[in-house]
Amino acid sequence: MKESNKESALIVNDGVEQPPVINPYFPNFYKKNKVRTLSVKEYVDGILAGNTAILSQAITLIESSRNETRDKARQIIEACQPHTVKSMRIGITGVPGAGKSTFIEAFGGLITGTGHKLAVLAIDPSSEKSKGSILGDKTRMETLCADPNAFIRPSPTGGSLGGVARKTRESIVLCEAAGFDVIFIETVGVGQSETTVHSMTDFFLLLMLSGAGDELQGIKRGIMEMSDLIAITKTDGTNIDKATLAKALYSNALHLFPPTESGWVPTAITTSAVTKAGLQDVLDKINQYFKLTEANGYYLHNRREQSRFWMYETINEELKNRFYEDDMIKQKLAEYEEMVLDGRIGSFTAATEVLKFYKKL
Repeated sequence: MKESNKESALIVNDGVEQPPVINPYFPNFYKKNKVRTLSVKEYVDGILAGNTAILSQAITLIESSRNETRDKARQIIEACQPHTVKSMRIGITGVPGAGKSTFIEAFGGLITGTGHKLAVLAIDPSSEKSKGSILGDKTRMETLCADPNAFIRPSPTGGSLGGVARKTRESIVLCEAAGFDVIFIETVGVGQSETTVHSMTDFFLLLMLSGAGDELQGIKRGIMEMSDLIAITKTDGTNIDKATLAKALYSNALHLFPPTESGWVPTAITTSAVTKAGLQDVLDKINQYFKLTEANGYYLHNRREQSRFWMYETINEELKNRFYEDDMIKQKLAEYEEMVLDGRIGSFTAATEVLKFYKKL
């Protein structure tokens, strides 16, 4: 077929030149406003002076996974350790939708109103796909954010179990050195791996929601046994009767467990972050708990046991880091991984061979 010599009616213009992806003014702005790297002494002095900006930078430093910051972070923690104030470490967890952030904002305002300095370490879950976190707890605690006696620090779990971030224990030390005498550790949610947050707190508060189905059906024995107090949230409006019933059910369930090592008898109470009902009761229970455990010596005993536990946890973490950061181990892992994928060797055999090789190094 003979080609047509007619011109096409479609006219394509060159269009507008696209702007650069990066703002051309950003390099100069970055150089002018770049945060200067602080020395260990500057970090420590700022933390001891209660400078929350430097405290935030220090927590970011210890949360970093970069090898070059690890030694500096360790020096900061060691320097701050002797200056920590006597504090109340309170772990707060709860079922999804129980209103943990709303409760913490209302209850935190009550805490700071009594003369305490409050630090909230809010843990957000990290995505298994993108490895990112929303870190939106500050947006849900606007009033507490504006409180000069409160410090809120959201952190990602980074894939760690137990509902807390990898460096939460170290963050607690820095907050106490900065003068915060009440520490809230808000976990990502209730589950069977909450023993980690229990191993770094003095008091464990479990928030539960009434009217969401069979209250006792969703209770996990492990989390119930660790709880020092159960607070039924959202006890307002038409939910009061359901919350009162849930309180009775939880109170009866708590009596089925064996006596606690601390000598404290856990119970359940109803609360409302909207009407502020029950918040003072929660504070009274916490004060009674600390008065009891300080009198019978359990407070110090528990702190010593936690220190021993975290000594071994630190050793395990350091051994793990050294293993995976070794160049020869990386090479061996790549070789055995290929053999496992090809089906030439089993997973357990490959792991054993790599560990044997590591012992010879």
